[in-house]
Amino acid sequence: MNTEILGVVAMFVITLLLAIPFGKYISKVFTGEKTFLDPVFKPLEKLFYKISGIDSDNEMNWKQHLTALLTINFLWFFISMLILMNMSWLPLNPDGNPDMSPDLAFNTTISFLVNCNLQHYSGETGLSYLGQMWLMFLQFVSAATGIAAAIVIFKAFREKSTEKLGNFYDYFLKSTTRILLPLSFLMATVLVFQGMPMTFTGKDKMITLEGKNVEISTGPVAAFVPIKHVGTNGGGFFGVNSAHPLENPTYFINMVEMFAQLIIPMAMVFAFGYFIRRKKFGYMIFGVMTIGFLLLAVPTVIMEMNGNPAISQLGIDQSLGAMEGKEIRFGSAASGFWSIVTTVISTGSVNSMHDSAMPLSGMTQMLAMMVNAFYGGDGVGILNIFIYIILAVFISGLMVGRTPEFMGKKIEAREMKIAMIVALFHPFLILVGAAIATYFPEVGTSTLNNPGFHGFSEVLYEYTSSAANNGSGFEGLGDNNLFWNISTGIVLLLGRFLPIIGPLAIAGLLAKKKYIPEGEGTLKTDTSTFGLMTFAVIAIIAALAFFPALALGPIAEYFSMKI
Repeated sequence: MNTEILGVVAMFVITLLLAIPFGKYISKVFTGEKTFLDPVFKPLEKLFYKISGIDSDNEMNWKQHLTALLTINFLWFFISMLILMNMSWLPLNPDGNPDMSPDLAFNTTISFLVNCNLQHYSGETGLSYLGQMWLMFLQFVSAATGIAAAIVIFKAFREKSTEKLGNFYDYFLKSTTRILLPLSFLMATVLVFQGMPMTFTGKDKMITLEGKNVEISTGPVAAFVPIKHVGTNGGGFFGVNSAHPLENPTYFINMVEMFAQLIIPMAMVFAFGYFIRRKKFGYMIFGVMTIGFLLLAVPTVIMEMNGNPAISQLGIDQSLGAMEGKEIRFGSAASGFWSIVTTVISTGSVNSMHDSAMPLSGMTQMLAMMVNAFYGGDGVGILNIFIYIILAVFISGLMVGRTPEFMGKKIEAREMKIAMIVALFHPFLILVGAAIATYFPEVGTSTLNNPGFHGFSEVLYEYTSSAANNGSGFEGLGDNNLFWNISTGIVLLLGRFLPIIGPLAIAGLLAKKKYIPEGEGTLKTDTSTFGLMTFAVIAIIAALAFFPALALGPIAEYFSMKI
């Protein structure tokens, strides 16, 4: 057990130590400073702009950024629907996997487009290699979209007063070439040398120890897995995701995949501080996020290592922890830690079955997605915490009787209305979705494998994962039907784009306001006091919005085990 805890601590500390210099590198990329990758990627970027006719020096306001972002995502939607509904006759389909139904193609397309990867299919049988490669492309561009949106926020607070916030296509391309591609290439190299499959041939045939003939699915796994984690996407090449021995074969690879998930979300926080020349502010945000993360991760690891008391009462050894749904090569501690990392940062990949976690572990997993601001996904973590910071600034201003100001800009009614809509729309999507599914059991809960409290948790988790663009699930729920595909698809769309539109609108409105120099009465937003205020706002909103629903699900299930 001590070794397991040491492994968990090492995963976190190593990533943190590397995230600080990587954050400085990200800042240099987007401020236009020279980096060591310029000789490699600058000529390629110039060639891309020349072929496409894009003027990367043409700066955009926030509305133009949003127009470009939404337009290009709309195009990818139609291409994806075309590919997924016609895989049977398209190339790279050696196993003869069928086309997706329209509703499943809709859900899968939206899911990968919004960086969620909520998979209502199994990769081995549900996709051709062409389909897998297309979804791999979407994993790159969806992550780059989130990073590009965050850089707009960075730019808005770097200048004292401006309407020009850089060029979306420049941010998008650099996010891909300078950040996502190099990290993915390095990780893919490690995975290939560790024996992960990288082939376009069909299923392998083998004879088991029992003498039976079986077929083993392979494919270009080593190319798919890196961006799945680096891009905080989470979509698995195989149905059981990173619990599959060909997708996550060893404890070392488990650590590599954990690092890949955490590195960009952590680094983006430090990059924010470096970019706006307020490093202390970046450290404050990181402190708030880390406190929230540890408050979720530590209890979860402890609960999973302590095991299931109901099984202990049967006289069964629980020294390895609660091992139902977990892989012995990872153990209960690493599995519990992964479950919080993947829900906090919106990756959604799993190396164990969350449906088998202890009840309160399931609650912490859902809370991570309900808050959706502790590190968060690539880029969007910054957008989410930005909304809470605006709310904290406004409340703090009211408490001291001053006009709320942030980075020298007045927070007024228009910005507050947008912030409140974004903050409240997230719980609205989750709770209304769960309410509809439970109110109409013939369509919503008819596919549940678990009745009672845990069944409600499965429904609540599905909509929470969709609204947070996470993609993990309590897989006791049979979700590949018309109701779940369409309803979660709508939640996915709204849960992705409103939290991008809102922060960009606020940043754009604040950026063009007159800059007010700091004075003696200015609220300091880079202090631990303001950090605690921000954390309090997050906790209060989460508690008021979600406690009743959690009480009906995982909390009730926990107390039912005590009876």
